[in-house]
Amino acid sequence: MKNISIIGAGIIGASIGFELAKNGARVTIVDREDLGQATKAAAGIICPWTSQRRNKRWYKLAMEGAKHYPSLITELKDLGEIDTGYDKVGAINPHDNPEKLEAMVKRTLKRKDEAPEIGDVTILSEHDSKTLFPPLADGYQSVHVSGAARVDGWALRNSLLSAAKKLGAVVLQEDCSLLLENSSVIGVETKHQKIHADEVIITAGVWANELLRPLQMTIDLSFQKGQIIHLQMPGTNSDQWPVVMPPHDQYILSLTGNRIVIGATHENDEELDYRLTMAGMKEIMDKALKFAPGLHNSTFLEAKVGFRPFTADFLPIFGRLPGHKNIIFANGLGASGLTMGPFLGQQLAKLALDNEPDIQMADYALDEFISSK
Repeated sequence: MKNISIIGAGIIGASIGFELAKNGARVTIVDREDLGQATKAAAGIICPWTSQRRNKRWYKLAMEGAKHYPSLITELKDLGEIDTGYDKVGAINPHDNPEKLEAMVKRTLKRKDEAPEIGDVTILSEHDSKTLFPPLADGYQSVHVSGAARVDGWALRNSLLSAAKKLGAVVLQEDCSLLLENSSVIGVETKHQKIHADEVIITAGVWANELLRPLQMTIDLSFQKGQIIHLQMPGTNSDQWPVVMPPHDQYILSLTGNRIVIGATHENDEELDYRLTMAGMKEIMDKALKFAPGLHNSTFLEAKVGFRPFTADFLPIFGRLPGHKNIIFANGLGASGLTMGPFLGQQLAKLALDNEPDIQMADYALDEFISSK
């Protein structure tokens, strides 16, 4: 069986590691746990079916990603991983325009034949919407999607790594670089050891280009900074509140432990800025309180920063690195990382084991995004 090293243990790297270990590969996962790692800050909404995005390549991955979750969670629980961060709590999409609500229902139901996991799609009255999500503002009906789920990115990532270790994987929290011999990659190297590998998989998010420098390559990637706030409402059990998806670019969801997450910002900076800013916090709070004024008296718990990697066409890119057939590269999932990541991890594990993936890899090829120095 192959020796495979993975650099980067966000949601994709951890998912690949779990799938490889499950299939008997000898796996080493190396991650230095940078500040700003997207998965560490992320709270995910698993509800791609209501989206108005028309890009079929994006929707294919998002739909398959949502479909993949229940079986993955069952596998993790069978291995004793109970705290996966995933729960099917449904979602509401509030709006004050009945025509917009009807259009969303129609759009979503068209996708149900292909994705029965959508569940029931109904328009809720203002009263029923507030019953499901008490902090909601007056005047809003909503579209309710019963099959939607939420996921705590860091909890899921840790469950995947723990399960992978139970199956024999080695997980190292260290910095590392590619191990070269005569310009060929033969593994990875940390401060303490050289790890020879038949395959190297690079899933290092916004830091991936650091690893490619010795190969005289760079990938055209940008990033988006996301700030996110965690709250708690005194005397309230919010664990089973649905995800709230207002008609703007932010969301509200609950995590176990009565944590309420609001955010996140979408900041296109030129350099990694790890700061929490007043402008970012104000934007998040203003948008949340417009649709959920009932959060006004909630308790501030913490705020986080994460950096989402993006490509120019806002689609993920992945596959074997041209000129280096034993290197697999995956990146650019952007704000859809938690929806797509576990499914994509399964597919790239198949690729690494020389099995046929279930998706058209050419639709997400690296070639046009690579520059040689």
